[in-house]
Amino acid sequence: MKVIAERKRIALVAHDNKKAELLDWARFNHETLSHHFLFATGTTGELLAKELDFPITRFFSGPLGGDQQTGAAIAEDTIDMLIFFWDALEPQPHDPDIKALLRLAVLYNIPTACNRSTADFIISSPLMGQEYEHPTPDLERYAASRHPVS
Repeated sequence: MKVIAERKRIALVAHDNKKAELLDWARFNHETLSHHFLFATGTTGELLAKELDFPITRFFSGPLGGDQQTGAAIAEDTIDMLIFFWDALEPQPHDPDIKALLRLAVLYNIPTACNRSTADFIISSPLMGQEYEHPTPDLERYAASRHPVS
């Protein structure tokens, strides 16, 4: 178990066709988001910083490595939550990176929203404004059970 602080570290990602929807969601949740640390990929981060008028740590654009940077931040325990408005109807040239990012979010058991409804449920949860005892996977034990050392 680890404790996620009251101020969450939230990664915000949106594909091109979903950027307007994420901006609208962020505008609606401006007050709540202002109490947390925000991270975003490329253009999404630039748009959010202008719209929200508070600091956002920016990674590269998704296709240029931003999805991988976000995944690495999850693995390094510097992201507590992922809000990823992805376009399920448009093929993405960096699809393997997207799949890897989502796999890491699931593997490290962080709250993950891939659409507005789920993002609404997560951000309106009473757990958003308090510490949370986060059950973390024992990856070393899992790896040892899959590949025993002889």
